[in-house]
Amino acid sequence: MNQRIALVTGGSRGLGKNAALKLAERGIAIILTYQQNARAAQDVVHEIEQKGGTAVALALDVGSIASFSHFIAEVRQQLNDRWQRHNFDYLVNNAGIGLHVPFADTSEAQFDALMNIHFKGPFFLTQGLLPLLADGGRILNVSTGLARFTLPGHSAYAAMKGAMEVLTRYQAKELGARRITVNSIAPGATETDFSGGVVRDNAQLNEFVSAQTALGRAGLPDDIGNAIAMLLSDELGWMTAQRVEVSGGMLL
Repeated sequence: MNQRIALVTGGSRGLGKNAALKLAERGIAIILTYQQNARAAQDVVHEIEQKGGTAVALALDVGSIASFSHFIAEVRQQLNDRWQRHNFDYLVNNAGIGLHVPFADTSEAQFDALMNIHFKGPFFLTQGLLPLLADGGRILNVSTGLARFTLPGHSAYAAMKGAMEVLTRYQAKELGARRITVNSIAPGATETDFSGGVVRDNAQLNEFVSAQTALGRAGLPDDIGNAIAMLLSDELGWMTAQRVEVSGGMLL
């Protein structure tokens, strides 16, 4: 059987990096994307290769739909050259940015940036990659706990993730004939460099999160990376169209 291959957007740092590492530990080859920090992306590739895995990093701006045709051609070339494959098995739509601005103060430019990166980009990137996604494959869209609970300042960000959760169900319905499962994972507040590392580095916010979480702490990257690897496993192949929150029980 061919080696499984996963494409993880935003895989050079944060939850995407952790997911790429956890998938690689399971013997899955990795195509990871980065927007600007090529060195960080290559560091992840090197870490995977040092452990005996295979990986490649490709530049991608998920908010630039016009660049997708070139990116998809690069993916096709890498599949052929590195793995002698014409398709890959798992797509993790993870790349994103944060925004903490009250609803009343959110600008159209901020809204459009979030929409392009968190909704329009994944919509059309996934569409463009469908010919390269193997029948029986998996799509996992990364959402947020903020699509269920509300914390002021996240209206635009959470709304885009909510749209992705609806899209997940439609993708699952329409791609089911190809035996492709589509689910979304909704992390809670997690200690990464996302949004400037605010949950990781702001002790007051970290204490607030811990107090609001049933398991008594903020999330760690391994909590999410392990969950992503599990959600893409064969054991969960009968699950599709589901939103799975991995938040330690935040704001129940």
